[in-house]
Order: sequence, then structure tokens, then C-alpha cells
Amino acid sequence: MNELPLWQEVQKDLQEVEAELLRQVDAPDPVLSQAARHLVQAGGKRLRPAFAILAARCCGAPLERVLPLAVALEMIHMATLVHDDVIDASPLRRGRPTVWARWGQELSLHTGDYLFARSLLLVAAYDDPRIPSILAATSIQMVQGELHQLADAFDLDVSVRDYLKRIYRKTALLIAASCRLGAIAAGAGEAAIRHLDHYGRNLGVAFQITDDVLDMVADPERLGKPIGSDLRQGVITLPAIYALRACPKKHKLVCLLAKRDKTAAEIQEVIELIKNCGGIEYALALAERYLDRARQHALFLPKGPARDTLKGLTYYVRTRGI
Repeated sequence: MNELPLWQEVQKDLQEVEAELLRQVDAPDPVLSQAARHLVQAGGKRLRPAFAILAARCCGAPLERVLPLAVALEMIHMATLVHDDVIDASPLRRGRPTVWARWGQELSLHTGDYLFARSLLLVAAYDDPRIPSILAATSIQMVQGELHQLADAFDLDVSVRDYLKRIYRKTALLIAASCRLGAIAAGAGEAAIRHLDHYGRNLGVAFQITDDVLDMVADPERLGKPIGSDLRQGVITLPAIYALRACPKKHKLVCLLAKRDKTAAEIQEVIELIKNCGGIEYALALAERYLDRARQHALFLPKGPARDTLKGLTYYVRTRGI
């Protein structure tokens, strides 16, 4: 990502986001504070704050205008990660022990709730009522996306449309909200807000599709967790959905995908079946269609380094780790 135009300048802004994150997660309870700091220090690309900052820059606003919002967006994202790790019983995230693995379920849930509550305090500083309203609506739909994922576990009849609806709520909406709210905080006009929103929606869908591909093909060390996590949990993602239609060994694939307790060898066998029938290529091709739509919306934004970086991020999403 460092080769993208303006990214170094955004990195300086993200260093301020990082410092403010550490300040905001301090809690009166030392154990809660330690768990929250552990989560922040686990790192991450901070894409959601970056999208908010870049959207604001596209609309001519300085970091100060969007910093509380950028931090709030990352705290909401981190809260969802903590809760996801509890639901999935995930021992690792980004190569480090999760809050759940280190402190247990109860403290993990409290940590996620605390981060979400702190984010509400940050957005309360804005006078524009659209900001808390959009964040609240987005949070509700994100929960619905997670519930749909739980309900669809081990369901081999999930359609491409069901999958896209799920990931739209689970991932794309918060990325879209980051872009849209960055523009709103900057005082942008309706046209810029609309194009940034559509940019974020399309890029967010592509981001989750490629994330689901990475779960099957990435280097585990680079991924920060074992590959095949979705398959173990019964989450049927786009490569598997395609493979269920196209695989010549469909019966074998169905039996393996439906199995609740898969061995490591069975996980690898499922991945090979999906690869061999073109599931990975199909998923990446669909992701590219969404990325192309995101680029088209970026073209309507004011010319400048921020727009160039938003466009460049669409290429990064397609190639990251693959």
C-alpha cells in the first residue's frame, strides 16, 4: 500500500488515529483497559479510518474535522472483531492471541461493548444528526448480517444472492459509511456524498469476497490464522457456492462441506476441490466487477491525490495476499 499516491501522508494521519485510539480505550478498570489496548496494539490496516480521512480530503477538509469520526469507526470495527472471535472461538487474530483466548468470553464481550460505547461518545461531538443516525442504522444491519451468517451455517443451499446480501451487511456497509460520513463531516455536497457511498459499498463487497478467497489460499502466517476457518465454522462463501454448482465431484464436496468436525486433511481436500473447479477464479472475477464499479464512482470525485488513492485502493483490494 505504501506505493499508492498520498498513502504516506495518510499514514501520518493514521498515526494520529492510533494515538487517539490508545487514549480512548483507557478504562477505569485496569483489566478492561489492558484487553482493549491489546486489541489496538494487535494492529491492522485501519482501512475504515483511512476511507473516512480520504473522503474528507476529497472534499477539502483537514484531519481535525474527521479525527473523532475516524477513531469511532475503527472502534466499532474492533468491537465487531472481538464479538466475532467469541462466536467463532478464534484463538488467533493477525497472528496474536485474541481477547477471547487471553481473557475469556465475559471480558471479551464487555470489551466489545465498551469500545462501541466509547465510539458513541466520539460521534456525539458532531452537530450533524446524520452522523449518529447513519452509524446506528449501519450497526443494526451489521448485526443482522452476522445473524444471517449464523443462521446459514452449514446450509449448502445458500445462493449467490444470499451471500452478497450477507456480506453487504456484514462488511460493505461500514466501509460505505466510512466514506459517506467522512464526506458529511467535511460538509460535502450531496453528489460527492452519494458517489463516495457507492464507492464504499462496491469496494466493501469486493473486499469481503477477496477476504473469503484469502481464507482458502493465503499463507497462514501472513493471514494471521489457519486457512479454512470459514469451512470449519460452516460458513459457505462464494468459492464454495460456485463449486457446489460446477464441481464434477459434487457428492464428495457436499459430504465434506456438511461435516461438522472436519480434520485438517479434509479442510485441505475441500479447498483443492473448490480450486480445481474454478471457485477461486469465479469469486475473484466477481470481485473485480465490483471494484470496477467503485473506480467508476471515484471518477466523479474532485481530482487530486485523495481521489487517486481511493482509486489505487481498488487495485490493492484485488491483489492483497493473493
